[in-house]
Amino acid sequence: MAAPLDDDIESNNQDYYSLLNVRKEATAEELKASYRRLCMLYHPDKHRDPELKRQAEQLFNQVHQAYEVLSDAHSRAIYDIFGKKGLEVEGWEVVERKRTPAEIREEYERLQREREERRLQQRTNPKGTISVGVDATDLFDRYDEDFEEMPGGGFPHIEINKMHISQSIEAPLTNSDTAVLSGSLSTHNGNGGGNINMTVRRVMSAKGWGEVEFGAGDILGPLIGLKVFRNVTPRCFMTAQCGLQFSPRGLRPSCSLMTARHLDQNTMGYLQWRWGPNSAMTTSLVRDTKSSHFTLALQLGVPHSYLMMSYQYKFQDEDQTKVKGSVKTGWFGTVVEYGAERKISRHSILSATVSIGVPQGVTLKIKLARANQTYLFPVHLTDQLLPSAVFYATVGPLLVYMAVHRLIVIPYTQAQKEQELELQRKSSATDIAKKKQEAESAVSTCMLKHSSLLCLIILNAWYGKFVSDTSQKQEKAKVIDVTVPLQCLVKDSKLILTEASKSGLPGFYDPCVGEEKSLKLLYQFRGVLHQVISADTESLRIPKQSHRIESES
Repeated sequence: MAAPLDDDIESNNQDYYSLLNVRKEATAEELKASYRRLCMLYHPDKHRDPELKRQAEQLFNQVHQAYEVLSDAHSRAIYDIFGKKGLEVEGWEVVERKRTPAEIREEYERLQREREERRLQQRTNPKGTISVGVDATDLFDRYDEDFEEMPGGGFPHIEINKMHISQSIEAPLTNSDTAVLSGSLSTHNGNGGGNINMTVRRVMSAKGWGEVEFGAGDILGPLIGLKVFRNVTPRCFMTAQCGLQFSPRGLRPSCSLMTARHLDQNTMGYLQWRWGPNSAMTTSLVRDTKSSHFTLALQLGVPHSYLMMSYQYKFQDEDQTKVKGSVKTGWFGTVVEYGAERKISRHSILSATVSIGVPQGVTLKIKLARANQTYLFPVHLTDQLLPSAVFYATVGPLLVYMAVHRLIVIPYTQAQKEQELELQRKSSATDIAKKKQEAESAVSTCMLKHSSLLCLIILNAWYGKFVSDTSQKQEKAKVIDVTVPLQCLVKDSKLILTEASKSGLPGFYDPCVGEEKSLKLLYQFRGVLHQVISADTESLRIPKQSHRIESES
């Protein structure tokens, strides 16, 4: 299979495999047989008209060039990796031409790694979090007699009582060293502070890395820390961390050790020990599959001990919808959480979670993740367990989301998709016009050896986007007739098309750029009508009994 290409290597529009109608894994015998058939169809000597002779010669040369490349193991390896560009000597002395295909692939992978390393050195990886805490307890925890005395009609008072902002950037120093600069600011009820940290990470080998951290802040004081990661076995790894905090109250050391092991393909087990201001022992079990995520954790420590269990179900839809629920109980009380998460655009994910706890009350947490930036809005509704607060925290965000999604998000994404398709059509208009001309030339120069004596007869064939009957004009504009090109590909009363895009076949072109396409065939086999619809990149083998059209009684 062809390897992925980087941004500097352009993909070739004329796929040699599609032109010969063979698989990318085709053997030398399959290539030779297909080449001979196409040469018989497009040989210039079979045409007397000068224009048809010129068009046939053009198609004949394309088929010959494709076979010349794919029949040679060395040229085929270069084509599979670099495409048509790799076959041009000028400006492409990337690898030695006398190397074997395996050596060419190895050299290509090495160059890819070097390019990625250079790009990494020129790029930072910014990550940020903004959290805004909202106190909305005045909506539910209020007494009527108090509000009767308040001026202005007793409107509820909603305020922002806390805020946290953090940001970090990475700067690669060498291929194995990376520097990370991070900082944060926090405020709560008028009091706040901030800190800044500098971390240098070094990757020692594929099995481990280590980092040194230096920090300073206006609350806790300077910090020096060391963290080491190590893969003990292929299924087990360990992380050790120690730190020294120079606080106004004196020296405060801390230490933690965490080990994890793959219990099976989808399950991880964790065991963590912490010593310091918040000493604790924690064990957890995490199972993550394609459709669900389950976590079970137990912590014993001072001052917090708890038992936590959470479950998340993942819907297999385009928007990556997830619903989740969790329960956590300990010395602090009991907290039950439930919520949902959904992808609202290409780079944005929105989630809402309702937290109900004793004695914490009811809180609505809204989270928006946009690329590497995260925005959190915890809205504290009440300090008590009020059914009205739970109801509004659950139904309110759902109704707002449905309204915004239907009135704003869907129209915006549809307009954006149409704009992208229009830009794609304009950018490829010249190429499509050329392809269309080549397809018409292929149809006009085909030497049809089709007669009613053959067992398989292609009656009609259309290629493009098929829509409902209510949009016939649009259907005609996005569907082309490919009956003649497919008749030419019939061999021994059989028609076999490979998994490659059918727009690369002789006589085909793309009538609807950027949209899903299908091939619709109406054919006759041994006097019986058959019909089949095949997706653009699906392989097709006919005739088949399952395609038979039952006669009306």
